[in-house]
Amino acid sequence: MTYECLGGDQYQITLRVYRDCNCTDCADFDGVANIAVYNCSGNCVGESQSNPVQQIDVPLLDVQNVTEPDYPCLVPPDVCVQEGIYQFNLTLPESPESYFIAYQRCCRNITVSNLIAPGDTGATYFVEITPEAQQGCNSSPVFNEFPPIVICAGAPLEFDHSATDLDGDQLVYSLCASHDGGGNLLSSGLYETCDGARPNPACPPPYDNINFFSPTYTPTQPMGADANLSIDPNTGLLTGTPNNLGQYIVAVCVEEYRNGVLISRTTRDFQFNVASCDPTVVAQVDATTVTPDLEYVITSCGENTIAFGNESFQQANIDTYEWRFMIEGQQTSFNDWEPTVSFPDTGVYYGNLILNPGTICGDTADIRVQIYPDLTADFDFEYDTCVAGETVFEDLSIAESGEITAWSWDFGDGGASEMQDPIYTYAQPGSFPVALTITDINGCQDTRERIIDYFPVPEVIVIAPSEFNGCAPASIFFDNLSTPISEAYDITWEFGDGGSSGAISPTYTYNAPGTYTVAIDIVSPLGCQTDTTFGNLITVRPSPEAGFTYMPEQPSNIVPTVTFTDASSGAIRWFYDFGDGRSSTMPSPAHTYRDTGVYEVLQIVTHPSGCLDTAVQVLDVVPEVRYFLPNAFTPNSDGLNDEYRGTGVLEGASGFQLLIFNRWGEQVFETDDPLEGWNGQKNNMGDPVPAGVYMVLVKFRGPRGEPYEYQSTATVVR
Repeated sequence: MTYECLGGDQYQITLRVYRDCNCTDCADFDGVANIAVYNCSGNCVGESQSNPVQQIDVPLLDVQNVTEPDYPCLVPPDVCVQEGIYQFNLTLPESPESYFIAYQRCCRNITVSNLIAPGDTGATYFVEITPEAQQGCNSSPVFNEFPPIVICAGAPLEFDHSATDLDGDQLVYSLCASHDGGGNLLSSGLYETCDGARPNPACPPPYDNINFFSPTYTPTQPMGADANLSIDPNTGLLTGTPNNLGQYIVAVCVEEYRNGVLISRTTRDFQFNVASCDPTVVAQVDATTVTPDLEYVITSCGENTIAFGNESFQQANIDTYEWRFMIEGQQTSFNDWEPTVSFPDTGVYYGNLILNPGTICGDTADIRVQIYPDLTADFDFEYDTCVAGETVFEDLSIAESGEITAWSWDFGDGGASEMQDPIYTYAQPGSFPVALTITDINGCQDTRERIIDYFPVPEVIVIAPSEFNGCAPASIFFDNLSTPISEAYDITWEFGDGGSSGAISPTYTYNAPGTYTVAIDIVSPLGCQTDTTFGNLITVRPSPEAGFTYMPEQPSNIVPTVTFTDASSGAIRWFYDFGDGRSSTMPSPAHTYRDTGVYEVLQIVTHPSGCLDTAVQVLDVVPEVRYFLPNAFTPNSDGLNDEYRGTGVLEGASGFQLLIFNRWGEQVFETDDPLEGWNGQKNNMGDPVPAGVYMVLVKFRGPRGEPYEYQSTATVVR
């Protein structure tokens, strides 16, 4: 905030407020700034928000974007700052005390790095017109430029933060404290108080300083000590080199002296945004290695002609480029983007890639080209193609430098060696890509690769089982344990009963009893052959055949005894498991089930050879229901046939219902108790029904939920 004396106690006040365009959840400029004027000494004892000398509601005059800074050789990120301008005139009669014109607003960006709780910290913008300034119709200094809205991290900062004073007074600059104002209260009753987000009007002085994260940040070191931020007290030149990314609140004060007397003090409170900036051009070369001091080293072994790769970027800003090399004491230049250069002999050559030479926005890459003598990797090997054993490798490499310092063998199956002439044994057959990489005294390398077809036949054929004695049918897994061997081999098994297989490790089933000789023949992909016969390897004993029948076919709770009849053959011993925890060793036993249900009956029979066989059948002992209805009764109380009631077996039944109707369809009796009978009276308690024929309906569900329904007639005889 600044002021200009217009004469006759008239002052023009200008308030400039700044905000981050990209800030989310941040307040916009106030459409009206609520300004307060207080007339008091510095501490203004007795003044309050409710009794300012003047209260002015100033409409927003203009909003404009602040110009981005120009970094000649850096591209700053997209940062946007807006300036809101408020301007108004005041009449302030000359007074022996100062006038304070103030505006307050909360809050600052929550991303500010150097404040404690920036989201709860506001700002006070004010000017003090001292009695001395009033007497001399003084105008405050006005800063000439707004500080850069973005500072490139690591780039030196030089900004002219000087001000112009219309009265020509002496100006002294310093880094100083910003002032807090307002608070984070947003409720309607507190929003415009001194602790609210928008005090209306601004509150009287004194104004508190904002709280820095000290000791790292202070008013005089607002960006930290390593930024070395300072301002020349005489010229207002602001300098430093901020290195840490972030947003920082900074305040610059300018004090105005007239004849050695301080007559005004103006504070500018602003935010520095420190960000990473991209250089406009970077020289970069495709290289073998890059040293810590960014020298690009290109190494060539046996090749004197080098095709250089230009990986420089920000190419749109590269106008000219030049490659320079010292060759045989002469500087040689090339102007292709990616030149091909022939060097006369082995040796070390130095050069540069220069972008935009002679301009302030150029860059240079230092290059070292190392041309070394050629080297050639080569080797031979020897092994017996038909007998498994060692493979002997012989290094045949040649290095024109005169010394090979390292050998690296990759045998193609995961094995490796660092010896010059290794001996290696392959565990499995196959075609293996063997690679030898050699390194000479200059660090040059070359690689030779050759395919080794390693397919010897096993020295000894080994199989499992080594013997077998079992029962027919015998399913046997023949595990071929011979090595080396693979799917590439032609393998023939003969099992001694006419059967054969071409698998490495087959499974074969012998159905007939007997003793069998097994033979195996192996031929490698290179034509090497071996075979072995295993005499009387397999003995298969005869087995019985289990089987049985049972009667009745449908046993039940009424007929629970089941007779089992043996139908096996070749058996001398029998064992039955009836599925209910009981068993028998009789050939054809009888068994009574104590409960209904589904049972799995198991028969195990034994042959004289000791071989067993098993038969299983599922047997269902059903819960059977039987129910009978009489066709007449004599309800005459003589104790004989006085009730009409059904009889039978209803164990496990549910939902029983007995209904009796006369010939007109009228229900005369109903019960859900199968043991309750009809006594010939209506519902067993009314008048006796007439003699005659009555309809009977019985319904219920069996033990397994199956429905039953009976329809009959009942004749009442009197």
